[in-house]
Amino acid sequence: MGTYNLPRNVKGEGRILFIFSTKALIYAAVGAGVGLIFYFVLSLIKMKLIGLIIVLALGLLGFIIGTFKIPTGNAFEITKKTGGENIDEIIKRAIKFKMQKNKIYVYKNEIKTEDKGEK
Repeated sequence: MGTYNLPRNVKGEGRILFIFSTKALIYAAVGAGVGLIFYFVLSLIKMKLIGLIIVLALGLLGFIIGTFKIPTGNAFEITKKTGGENIDEIIKRAIKFKMQKNKIYVYKNEIKTEDKGEK
């Protein structure tokens, strides 16, 4: 009898601590790093608790951006066009669009027909 390899589900093996993918961990760390700036500024004026809340909120926001996708739906115009895509990819495209000074080039192929005077 021969041996056969059975396919197995490998999705999720690239996850750290079960919920963090590598990308989500990086985004969460960057968000928390930005929050640390606020924490240090607010700790100078004796508001450490508010600074800690900001660190946690920005870390959570980074995790959400790195993990979730835009839902597909018909409620909003943007969900019709970008449904199922990662949030970070949409943000990257929006930043590139803003860097190009909001220029969109649309090319039209028009076929002109001459009016032969027929009525």
